[in-house]
Parts: sequence; C-alpha cells; structure tokens
Amino acid sequence: MTRRCQGMSRFLLGSAVLAVCLCAFPTPGAWADVFRFGYTKGEKYRIVSQVHESVYVNGRFSHDSDILDRISVSVTDTRDGAGNHDVHYQTSERAYGSQDVYEWSEEYTSQFWRDARGVYTIDPSYFMPTVRDVPVFPEGDLKPGDSWTEPGNEVHDFRTNFGMPDPFSFPITVRYVYTGNEDRDGISCAVFTIDYEIFHHVPSAPQEAQRYPVRVAGESHQRFWWDLAGQRPLYDTEKFDFVFTLNTGDEVEFVGTSEGKLIEAAPLDRKGIAGEIQKELDQQKIPGVTVAPTPQGVTITLENVNFPPNSDELLPAEQDKLHRISEILKKYPDRDIAVTGFTARAPGYTEDDYQTLSEKRARAAARFLINDGARQAPQVTTRGMGAQNPIGDNDTEEGRRKNRRVEITILEN
Repeated sequence: MTRRCQGMSRFLLGSAVLAVCLCAFPTPGAWADVFRFGYTKGEKYRIVSQVHESVYVNGRFSHDSDILDRISVSVTDTRDGAGNHDVHYQTSERAYGSQDVYEWSEEYTSQFWRDARGVYTIDPSYFMPTVRDVPVFPEGDLKPGDSWTEPGNEVHDFRTNFGMPDPFSFPITVRYVYTGNEDRDGISCAVFTIDYEIFHHVPSAPQEAQRYPVRVAGESHQRFWWDLAGQRPLYDTEKFDFVFTLNTGDEVEFVGTSEGKLIEAAPLDRKGIAGEIQKELDQQKIPGVTVAPTPQGVTITLENVNFPPNSDELLPAEQDKLHRISEILKKYPDRDIAVTGFTARAPGYTEDDYQTLSEKRARAAARFLINDGARQAPQVTTRGMGAQNPIGDNDTEEGRRKNRRVEITILEN
C-alpha cells in the first residue's frame, strides 16, 4: 500500500499549483503586493515532483517508496479572470533509494476552473488534484510577515486500497505566511509557508466498502518559492505525516518529504522531429525500427526485439540497435521518455506471463538507455502492456515478430 501511487498524492508546487502562471502584480509606490493567479489561453506547462515516502501499518514499518509524478497542464479557456485547465497526471514508482528505472503506476485526467485568488470549481467525481483550493490568496495586499487562513479540501483515491468507488474527501484549514523574498538558483523569489493539520472523523460509512477510513489525522508543512520576475511558481518542498484509522481498527501511516518544480517547455515539433529521426534511421539502416508522431509525442518502435526464452537479458544485436537509438535520443535531451514493452502471444503462456515478461523487457531496454547516457533515471518511465495492442497477426511468424516490440516515446509534456 503506497499512498502516492494509489492516488493519494500531495500534488506539489503549492500543493496543487496546477493553475500555471501564478502571478504577482506589484502595487506601484507601495510596500505591499497583490498576489493573483493569471491565465493565458493556450498555455502549457509541466510539473515534476519527487516523493520519498515511508509506510507504517499499526506502527510497524511496511516499506519505502520513491515516487515520481509528471503532470501536464493546458489552459484551454479563460473567463472573468479564471482559467479552465485540462490536466493529465502520470505517477511512477521505484524502490526507495534505488537508482533503477521508474515503473508506471497510475494515470488520471482532470478538468477544472480556478479563479484569480485560487479557488476551484471542479466536478466532485474527479480524483485529482488531491489538494484543492491551496493556495488561496486574500483579497487585499500582502507584505512580508503577513499571515492569513483559508479553507481547502483534500480528495483521495481509495478504489484499490479499500474498494471505495468514489473520491474520499475532507476539509482542511490552511495557514499561510508571506515570509519575505530570497534568491533561489539565482532567481529572486517571494517565499510563502503553507501549513495545515488534519483531524477528521468520517460521518458515515462509504457504500460498497468493507474497509474504509473512519478518522484521518496528520500534518503538512510546505515552503513555496515564486519567481518574481517571471511571475510564476518556481519550486516547492513539503514534509508530511498522515495517519488513516480504518473501521477495522488498523492504522496506516504515511511519512515523507517531497519537492516539485514547474517546467515550461516549447511545444514538441512532432512531425519535424519524426522526420529528423527517420533520416537518421535511413542513414544508419537500422533494421526493424520505425518512427511516427503520436498523441503522446514521437514514438520509435523496435520490432522483433529478441531475448533468450523467458528472459529479459538483451542479446548483443539488440544492444547494438539500442545504442544507435540512444545516440539519436541524446539529440533531444530536455524531453522525458517512456519505454513500453509488448509481447507476442504463444501457446502455454498466461496473461500474467505476458504482463510480467513485457515489464521486464521494458525495464531492460530502459536500463540500457540510462547506462548508455541517453537519459537520467528520473527522465524515464517504463510500462509493460503484455500481449495487448498487437500490430501484427499472432497466428503468423511475421505478425509475432511485429508484436515482440519495444516502443520508446519522446514525450510532449
């Protein structure tokens, strides 16, 4: 049981500063500033956060996790100072302290409006973002040392943990302090602290759930840096400790730290990059490799990726092929990549066999690319798809060759 990968993420940069472009408009001739969100239709951003988390069950250590959240945000419309946001969340995980690849865990989508002060208008059926109405700024001016309090809300996904089909939500009361200005990484920033404690009793048992939280207690302590010149979020850190008491009497505690940052990236020229890579492939005459623009970015497909039977060890020929792909990927260093493994169907294998083998093969390819210098580990996510999504006929050898593949996607956002 991992809090973050089960949809219980803190959603960083101000505990859910999805609103993109958090702007401070100085008041001329005054010592105080008015802080407001600002939105521009068509803006796109990425938020990347890393979480280090320990889980305890009934006071006994269960496990550690190292979790990577990638969030892509698009401002699709503006109205009366508010922005409409389409957001895609992808979480991945690896063993705490490991230098291995991150493995795909969960994906979510969400859509909501957020006004100039930071207040959400969102359908309650969405599981993300976890923390809502944080931060919310006061109506008037702020100067260093000022503090204020605003209500917020937390929402959690307990479908996997407890079989609860709907989002589990509870209110929070958030305390803010504008601590002053400081430089971070050479950038002048306004700094805020964001703190709240929780002690919430669940008023009634959720339907269709045999195990469910009856009490939530804990605390979150955050620092939030805001680029004054760029008028947008720069960085966020958090320490958290939350205990969920279940109707069975069991207690599950999540303790950890996190940090996040907002990244602005120019739109990916998918058609142009796919064309550049195709020229490289033609020049090098790499067999069984194709490239195409996709909704996620630009995908390089390696067909007939061969491993020894029931193995995830790359054969020398595949290593050579991946090395040449690695050299191509190094030309686009600022983009994260996703490595997805697929298998062909064959007699004597189960769906679990296909899934496990595809995951191992994706990891093997990703590890090779990391070791070859194509990317750092936090820039790579792996996923196994088993025998799903065949592109060839599994009743023929040619079709099976196509289905034994690895896809490497240069991600748009």
